[in-house]
Amino acid sequence: MMPPVAILAGGLSTRMRPVTEGLPKALLPVAGKPFAVHQIELLRRNGVTDLVFCVGHLGNLIVEAIGDGAPFGVRITYSFDGPTLLGTGGALIRALPYLGERFFTLYGDAYLDCDYAAVAARFSESGAPGLITIFRNADRWDRSNVEFVDGQIVAYDKNQRTARMQYIDYGLGMLTRAPLQGYPPGQFLDLGTVYQDLVARRQLAGFEVAKRFYEVGSPSGLEETERYLERSR
Repeated sequence: MMPPVAILAGGLSTRMRPVTEGLPKALLPVAGKPFAVHQIELLRRNGVTDLVFCVGHLGNLIVEAIGDGAPFGVRITYSFDGPTLLGTGGALIRALPYLGERFFTLYGDAYLDCDYAAVAARFSESGAPGLITIFRNADRWDRSNVEFVDGQIVAYDKNQRTARMQYIDYGLGMLTRAPLQGYPPGQFLDLGTVYQDLVARRQLAGFEVAKRFYEVGSPSGLEETERYLERSR
């Protein structure tokens, strides 16, 4: 059975304003459907049927639109940030009661058409408490932020980039509960900080993906993703 997935959909979506002032990115219409439905259908095709949406800004609209997942053949649970945004890492800590011992992490604006079973198998083989999927981006679609050598993530930083960083965080990860239990709950935490701390302990495995990523976090990304999904239908 495939592990559950935490979908990180609680951000403010500032790059997509003014559209997202009243509509979360998860519900942006893309190729005839809310974007979250495309994500759900992709996950279902890959055997992932337990989903936890980590929501904050306008999260109630996602609940109303998507529901419990039954029409899509999945089970959906919702974890709310609460009165203050917790960030991607803080949202995962809040969602731990719904996630079990190990789980996928997926950004709520990413469409990642890859082999999820192979990612889970690599995670199990690695014995590491964390794994990120990476793509040899070389700054083509976004700024590269990962240094990957001999199967090991040796550097991860979205702000302090170096010429040795030829890969990008693809947007799909896996974690066990243990790394997140070392941070105080209820406080803002970025998932990138969790990854950097794992790198410092040489505990972050990597899985290289050959197929590019798509996203709806920017106007150009939304256009590209819509074209891709229209072609794929």
